[in-house]
Amino acid sequence: MRFTSLLLALALSNASLLAQASYTLETVAEDLNFPWSIAFTPDGDYLVAMRSGEVRRISADGDVSPALEGLPASYVLSQGGYFDITLDPDFADNQRIYLSFAYGTPEQNGTRIVSGTLEGNQVKNVTPIFTVSPLKDTAVHYGGKMLFLPDDTLVMTTGDGFEYREAAQDTYNLMGKIIRINSDGSIPDDNPYVSNGLGNAAVWSYGHRNPQGLVLDETTGRLYSHEHGAKGGDELNLIKPAANYGWPAVTKGINYSGAYVSPLRSAPGIEEPLTYWDPSIGASGLAIYEGDAFPEWQGKLFIGALVDEEVRMLTISDGEVKDEQAIFSEIGARIRDVRTGPDGMLYLLTDSEQGKVIRVVPASDAPNQASLGISMTTGQGQ
Repeated sequence: MRFTSLLLALALSNASLLAQASYTLETVAEDLNFPWSIAFTPDGDYLVAMRSGEVRRISADGDVSPALEGLPASYVLSQGGYFDITLDPDFADNQRIYLSFAYGTPEQNGTRIVSGTLEGNQVKNVTPIFTVSPLKDTAVHYGGKMLFLPDDTLVMTTGDGFEYREAAQDTYNLMGKIIRINSDGSIPDDNPYVSNGLGNAAVWSYGHRNPQGLVLDETTGRLYSHEHGAKGGDELNLIKPAANYGWPAVTKGINYSGAYVSPLRSAPGIEEPLTYWDPSIGASGLAIYEGDAFPEWQGKLFIGALVDEEVRMLTISDGEVKDEQAIFSEIGARIRDVRTGPDGMLYLLTDSEQGKVIRVVPASDAPNQASLGISMTTGQGQ
């Protein structure tokens, strides 16, 4: 038995060593007003959407443009503002972008998606294509993370509005859901409730609290999302059509007051999370590393942890979370978004009035600091 335990310990130690990667943190741009998401253009520029209600175009050299013109004003209060920006799958041909944001007034607001054509520093032909209904009177829990699936349909997370958490279990209500639409806002024919009348035709999954992470594993086709719990109960979920993820009927967390949200931590017919965090980590931003720069990180999930001011790196195998490591804590800032760039590097956004775009590169490949005028720190993650 002791020999077996020793072999297991050695195997785990070797696996940990294999996962180590020396990296350098490059500050690409800074003094950004609460950057919440980043998209990468084919010409090497970055589009950064900020909760403050503007999108900035950043060149590959780190030059920050004035705010893009032509985009709609947002309801900017508390968690309200611009949320996510993404490119059309045919962006190289049509230059189309999509923006999710808090739309409306203090009395009537919700998450909306608009699309438009990017021309230089302007967005033209801006058109609303989807608005979460009903509208609400709270400035929190919007969700708003978007991505395109391989069939060119667009999925987006929506929050429960905080005061309206029961709506997450109502399949006719669009709060507390993941929705799926076509790029023009129409509804795909194969959405789960299109033909059976058992819910809103836009609903893909339900029972979510405030999902602020969404990523597709292009190797397996699996769609992952994570969401904020209340006090405890942040979850990472494998998303399936028409599946119920429990909130608020089933939850691993409790109210901030210490009272029960629900006595149920699991129940038949409710999807169990792949993992959950108690206490909460403040999960925000979600990426699967798919680049070649860090072979040790291939296929791992990276999740921003706002509370602990770090990133969690998860290893998933056979549908289960096998390992979790804290990384990038030396940044000392809330990490709002995590993305894998087309250059194979990992990108992080820090969440503050002086927010940064940080690029993670292999230490051996780091360019000369003086030549680029960018700040760098080095570290090792596992």
